[in-house]
Amino acid sequence: MWFMPVNVLFTFIIGSFLGWIVIVITKPPSHLRGLIVGCCASGNLGTMPLIIVPAICKQRGGPFGDPENCQKYGMGYVTLSMTMGTIYSWTYVYNIMRVLISPIETQPSIESNYDTCKVPLISSQEEEDNQKAGRWEKVKRRIVSLSEKVKLSTIFAPATIAAMIALVIGLITPLRKLIIGNGAPLGVLQDSLTLVGDGAIPAMTLIVGGNLLKGMSSSGMKKSTIIGVLVARYILLPISGLLIVRGAYKLDLITSEPLYQFVLLIQYAVPPAMNLGTITQLFGAGESECSVIMLWTYALASVSLTAWPTFFMWLVA
Repeated sequence: MWFMPVNVLFTFIIGSFLGWIVIVITKPPSHLRGLIVGCCASGNLGTMPLIIVPAICKQRGGPFGDPENCQKYGMGYVTLSMTMGTIYSWTYVYNIMRVLISPIETQPSIESNYDTCKVPLISSQEEEDNQKAGRWEKVKRRIVSLSEKVKLSTIFAPATIAAMIALVIGLITPLRKLIIGNGAPLGVLQDSLTLVGDGAIPAMTLIVGGNLLKGMSSSGMKKSTIIGVLVARYILLPISGLLIVRGAYKLDLITSEPLYQFVLLIQYAVPPAMNLGTITQLFGAGESECSVIMLWTYALASVSLTAWPTFFMWLVA
């Protein structure tokens, strides 16, 4: 299981790299760079796997064996994937989009203006020491400016806190037995959360539809940029994931369990995360463009989430 968080992190890092390639090739406006990187990096690791994996497990004669065990372990894998995806989205992607949407501007300082017109009245050694101190001050100012752009408080967003609490409860056996199970003393909490969670997928489906409806309106998004995001998410990223997961299997870093490998592979083939729309609304930049990208990525998700999972099941079975 240790490879699951690492694999999710790989999806974000490789997606960020592919997003930057799309930016270099298509040259979009500066305020859309963060959106493009976010759409290529952050995938829908919650709703889509929650729909796909149980549907495959319920089929009789499926490639993953007994339906009951497949459902049990598959939901565990998907839950861990969703938890790590939520944490990375609100820490890694949020701060990258914040920096790219509001690029750091460096203004000339008083010291630099003074250096251009000073008279060498001191020795060369003292002058060199002063220059080193001046460079160190510039580095410190850049670090402080970057820390102001990257708000660490977003790590403690509600979704991230909920994911961390769930991860702690799942890892600590006494807490897990206290809440989860038929004879758990606090089993009413599990029943209540399960009742609320059963409505999560229909609610997310309605949110997806609402966000995609905005994409029908016109926007300034280039067609080349949309095509670049589609190619990055549905062609290059799944191929990269295939190489990583199969390479990890060849190096004995992961087990030969087909269901586990399938969940690892499908993390690279899902459409962009829906919380990107929330992030763009928080920044007030690229809302309509985000809806356009979501419209096209989710419109073609039916093709991607049919072709790639079919190939993955054939590969791992």
